[in-house]
Amino acid sequence: MKERISEDKKTILRHSPIELIEHWVLALSGLLLIFSGFGELPMYKRYMVTQIPGLGWAGDFFINLKIHYLAGIVFVSILVFHAIFHGWLGHQGLLPQKGDFKASLITILSMFGFGKEPKSDKYLAEQRLAYTYLGGVGLILVLTGIVKVLKNLPGVYLPPVLITSMTLTHTFATIFFLLGVLAHLAALIFKVNRPLTKSIFTGEVDIEYVKERHTVWYEELMKNKVKAKVEVEDKEKVKAEAEVEEEERGEEVRVTDLGTELGKGDEIMATVLKVKGMSCQHCVMSVTKALNQLNGVQNVQVDLGKGEVWLDNTKAVATGQIVKAITDAGYEVVQD
Repeated sequence: MKERISEDKKTILRHSPIELIEHWVLALSGLLLIFSGFGELPMYKRYMVTQIPGLGWAGDFFINLKIHYLAGIVFVSILVFHAIFHGWLGHQGLLPQKGDFKASLITILSMFGFGKEPKSDKYLAEQRLAYTYLGGVGLILVLTGIVKVLKNLPGVYLPPVLITSMTLTHTFATIFFLLGVLAHLAALIFKVNRPLTKSIFTGEVDIEYVKERHTVWYEELMKNKVKAKVEVEDKEKVKAEAEVEEEERGEEVRVTDLGTELGKGDEIMATVLKVKGMSCQHCVMSVTKALNQLNGVQNVQVDLGKGEVWLDNTKAVATGQIVKAITDAGYEVVQD
């Protein structure tokens, strides 16, 4: 999962939606297993649990057995999914690490005012130990539960010693699992752990809490944030440079196209000549026709009022040729 820092809400995403679903499905199915497991024993009627409104069915063995089996299927399924999903993604944050016992003891003592809590990563040392404890006990419950189911199948015979040992192990594992759940919930009694309650429902924790208690994780998040920002800026810079290069290439193409139209080595040279003797449109047509016959002369324009002839010399036609063409047409070019 990619942790996300929300500057607006001043929170950090600690658990993804998938992890929240895993947590709640596992918790609810585990509680149902515990409740229905004890319900298979003749204790709810004895302790008047069945007298509580809505729990009259709790004393029925077969109802509890069906609930136990269904909850067991869900419990095992979510455990398998958890192992495959997080194993595939390489998540190892909750796996126990060297020194967790010592760090956990220091953290617990600090809650009572003795010493200072050590810097922690995303998960506290005691959280990793609790994960390992509940995971181990849960695995024992699953394995012994499978044996208890197999012994009830038709045609399956298991040694009485195996059945007895598996039943006892399953019962004790249930008690230890219940104690682990109670300890897990009791941790929220301490004020320092209460900010984590929010993450159980939303997956988010306050930035200030992370900064103060999960210092190692917070520093890593900030490094990644800065790195991501630099990468985005680099990408934007590269994109901007590419756009500039594209524009420059476009200009080069337009200039090349223009050069192709004019011919390689051609140069446009605007020329203005003073001409005497022009007085009407016939004169304009005569001068224009004479100049257009020269290869390289284009855009001939005649101004009778000023007595000027404008033209574009695209092939560096000699001035003498231009003057001769006008003179041959019957007009005089005034040389400055």
